[in-house]
Amino acid sequence: MNKARVAILISGRGSNMAALIAAAAAADYPAEVVLVAADRADAAGLALARDAGVPTAVVPYRGAAERATFEAELDRHLREAGATFVCLAGFMRLLSAAFVTRWRDRIINIHPSLLPAFPGLDTHARALKAGVRIHGCTVHFVRASVDDGPVILQGHVPVRPGDTPDTLAARVLEVEHQIYPLALRLVADGSAQVVDGAVKIDPGAPAHLTAKSECGHRH
Repeated sequence: MNKARVAILISGRGSNMAALIAAAAAADYPAEVVLVAADRADAAGLALARDAGVPTAVVPYRGAAERATFEAELDRHLREAGATFVCLAGFMRLLSAAFVTRWRDRIINIHPSLLPAFPGLDTHARALKAGVRIHGCTVHFVRASVDDGPVILQGHVPVRPGDTPDTLAARVLEVEHQIYPLALRLVADGSAQVVDGAVKIDPGAPAHLTAKSECGHRH
C-alpha cells in the first residue's frame, strides 16, 4: 500500500496526535506519521511521539514579528520529511494565508465545536452559556480564517444537565479521538475531497463503518 505521509503539528500534550499515531500503526491504515513538530520544546506530546518511534522537530515561535521566519523553518521540516498532509492537533499558532495557500487542501484541523458554531477559544463554556443541547467537534480542511474551511467530519455529544466546561470537554475529547483518525483515513485514501468548496465523501468508503454510534458525520 502506498501510504500518505503525514506530519502532525502540536503545542501541548498531543492527545489527538497520539490517537493518529495509534491509528497509523495498523497495517491497513492509508497514512503513516513521518514527523511530529512542535512550536515549544516543552510540549509533552514530543516525548510521546519519540516513544512511538516518530521523528520530532521543534520550531520555536518567537512572536508575530518573526512569523515569516517561523513558517519558513516549519515548511522546511515538513518538506524534508516528505509530508503530503499536515494535521493540526492542538497547534496554537495561527498560520498565515500564504502558508495555508501553499498547503491548500493538505492541512486538516480538529476543533472542539460543531463549526461554524463557536470558533476560537473556550468553546465548551460558550456552548453551555448559549444553552445548546448538542455539542461536539469538527475535522475540517484549513483556510486562512480562524477555524474555517470545508468540513470533513463532525462528531456530536449531548449536553447533559449539570455539565461543566470540564465534563463536557472530556466527553468531546473522546469523540475527537474517534473522528480525527477516521477523517484522516478518508482524506489519505482519497475518499474525501474538496469539490466546489465543500467536502464530498465517496458513499462507498468503508471507513464510514468505523464511526461509533455517538459520532455523527456530515458531507
